[in-house]
Amino acid sequence: MTTKNDVMKVLKKINDPEIPVSIVDLGLIYDVKVEKGVAKIKMTLTTPGCPLGNILDKEIKEAVAKLPGIKDVKVDVIWDPPWSPDRMSKEAKTKLGLR
Repeated sequence: MTTKNDVMKVLKKINDPEIPVSIVDLGLIYDVKVEKGVAKIKMTLTTPGCPLGNILDKEIKEAVAKLPGIKDVKVDVIWDPPWSPDRMSKEAKTKLGLR
């Protein structure tokens, strides 16, 4: 049975298309739930006008759908709370020279 932790491990392997840092370390993933074979992911983008949102949506759905028992992947892009660099992991800040 796939768990939230399993989904997070897969998401950690997906980098932002513009920045060589995972979407998890960037703080773009707000919540993950797995219920009855459906992975529900709440995430944000760095800006509302981000042109790469569709690319991330597709990558996330394809990667998570490969996990055992996952029948569907729903990605909900939310804007509240808004993303800020404060959401980034220490590793991401270090990698991007923000520390």
